[in-house]
Amino acid sequence: MPLLPARPHPAIFLDRDGVIIENRADYVKTQQEIVFIPGALAALALAAREPGYRLVVVTNQSAIGRGVLSPLMAEAINDYVRQQVVAAGGRLDGLYVCPHAPGAGCACRKPEPGMLLQAAEALGLDLPASVMIGDSLSDIQAGRAAGTRTLLVRTGLGAYFEPRLAEAGLSSVPVLADLAAALAYWLS
Repeated sequence: MPLLPARPHPAIFLDRDGVIIENRADYVKTQQEIVFIPGALAALALAAREPGYRLVVVTNQSAIGRGVLSPLMAEAINDYVRQQVVAAGGRLDGLYVCPHAPGAGCACRKPEPGMLLQAAEALGLDLPASVMIGDSLSDIQAGRAAGTRTLLVRTGLGAYFEPRLAEAGLSSVPVLADLAAALAYWLS
């Protein structure tokens, strides 16, 4: 009897800056500049216990394309974030980076859905059963373009973008205080 293909898993897609770690106007350029948003690591540890979900970071890192940050340093920063998530009892099943500057015309830079689609292909994800949690319109637009549900958090740039949801035709997007509240909402 042939084996049936594995059933796709739902994912919780997460933006990095503004959702897990603090945004910096001058970009996060070193591990020393990383500040975790209060409660984010604990929230990821709780989410890691949810059966079947894949936790995937999708992050625009235009500092690479602008020449402010080397790809090697960006990888070191992401490795450090992953290590801290794991040390706190969480996990990240994937971490996808768009290194391009705005206007590069790539398919991966949010609001394009490229990183989410790439993760879905690589990890066998069920996009309609998934959610994108972000702090900007581009996060929400990327999630919508990929066919996921979407949640906006007020951390990072979220408080700025919250009143702009309606003018972008996204007034139905739930807005939550932070990653912990967004995960509790989604997983309840």
